[in-house]
Amino acid sequence: ILIRNGVLYRDTGAREGLAFYEDGTMDTYDENTTSAEKLISEGVIDTFSFGPTLVKDGTAITNFESVKIDKNMGNSSIQNSNPRTGVGMISPNHYVFVVVDGRKEGYSKGMTLNEFSKLFEELGCTEAYNLDGGGSSTMYFMGRVVNNPLGKNQEREISDILYLK
Repeated sequence: ILIRNGVLYRDTGAREGLAFYEDGTMDTYDENTTSAEKLISEGVIDTFSFGPTLVKDGTAITNFESVKIDKNMGNSSIQNSNPRTGVGMISPNHYVFVVVDGRKEGYSKGMTLNEFSKLFEELGCTEAYNLDGGGSSTMYFMGRVVNNPLGKNQEREISDILYLK
């Protein structure tokens, strides 16, 4: 399900999604058991479709042993330490964004999903969600890239971003 600025672009469910609401909150939902129309009627203004959920109601989720990437992506495991990107909410309009580099010996091994979820819990998040990872994990802040994407200080071309102003 793809909603941007309250405009519906796609209403096809695939996985666990992330919704940002007009009131400054965020929550996760099952794309296969809801509709974009329902989400919009509840005040959703933006959705993202990556996953999985990392923290729910203030508690880290740590049972990721069987989580797989969607079959359209090869259905491979995402259990190991990898570069990660995630967003967490401490309270309405109070968010934490975390990017972890990885797969670069002597620099960063990355994090497992269990480690990543516990980090968001330790940061005080009531909700947290895993966004895309790997080579697309890039954080741009105050006019510059602040991590080391791909271990090469080089950004990868991507099709979607979270942009805050």
